Amino acid sequence: MQAAHLPPPKKRFGQNFLVQPGIVRRIVAAVAPRPEEALVEIGPGPGALTRALLEELAESPRPLLVIELDRDMLPGLRALAPESRLEVLPSDALEVNFGDLAHSAGRTLRIVGNLPYNISTPLLFHLLDWREQIADMHFMLQKEVVDRIVARPGTRSYGRLSVMIQAVCGTESLFPVAPGNFFPVPKVDSAFVRLKPHAIPLVPDLLKGDFARAVSMAFAQRRKTLANNFKGILNGDMLRALEIDPQGRAETLDVPDFLRIAEALKTPPQGDRT
Repeated sequence: MQAAHLPPPKKRFGQNFLVQPGIVRRIVAAVAPRPEEALVEIGPGPGALTRALLEELAESPRPLLVIELDRDMLPGLRALAPESRLEVLPSDALEVNFGDLAHSAGRTLRIVGNLPYNISTPLLFHLLDWREQIADMHFMLQKEVVDRIVARPGTRSYGRLSVMIQAVCGTESLFPVAPGNFFPVPKVDSAFVRLKPHAIPLVPDLLKGDFARAVSMAFAQRRKTLANNFKGILNGDMLRALEIDPQGRAETLDVPDFLRIAEALKTPPQGDRT
C-alpha cells in the first residue's frame, strides 16, 4: 500500500498506517489464522493488514470482524469484501463488549491489531477484563511498551504493566518493527507481541482488587523500599513473614510475591502496623 494512496492520518487517533507488504506478511504468518477461528482486528485503518487476513481466510465460513473508530475509514474497509466475509464494526474498541462478540461467534476470540500508541495501555487493560473469552492477542505496539510487557523481575523495564499483564497472560515479543514500515513514520521503534491468557488464572477473582492494589502501592515510588511503600499498611515483620525483603524494591518481586502481599492486604494480620 503506497503512502500516496492513503487517506490523511488523524493525529487525534494516533494513526500510523502499515505500508510495507513484507511486514504485513510477517504479521499474518505469526498470527497463523485458521478458517474456523473467530478473528477480530482492532484499528484496521485503510486495511493493509485486513486485506492480507482476508486472503489468508479465503475459505473461512465466518466473516473477519474489524473494529474501526475513524468513520472516514469505513467506506474503504467495506469495499474490501462483501459482508459475508468482512464485518465492519464502527466503534471505539475501549467501549466494545468482547464477551458479547465471543458469545455471538460461539467461540473464543483471536484478536490482532496495529494499536495507536495513545490508547494501547488502557486498551490492553480493557481486553484483560475479557480474558476468558479471548484465545490470544497479537499486537503492534511501541517497542518500549512491549519491552515493559515482557520484562522479567530485576530488569530495568520491569514494572506495574509487566506484573499486571503477566498475571493474566503469557507474553512473547515476536519481532521488532522499524519506523519505516509506517506512514507517517513514527519517531519510535515498534514491536509485535503475542499475549495468551493463562488457562488457569494466576490471580483468583476474589483477589483481583487486592492484587492490583498491592502492585500499585509497591511501584508507587520505584526508588523507595517496599517497607516505605507499604508504610502504615504492612510493617517489616509482616513483609518478612511473607518472605518479602522489606529493604527490597518492587522490581525484585514476581507475580507469586505480589499474590502473597494481596492475600495479606485482604485479611491483614493483627498487630502493630507502624
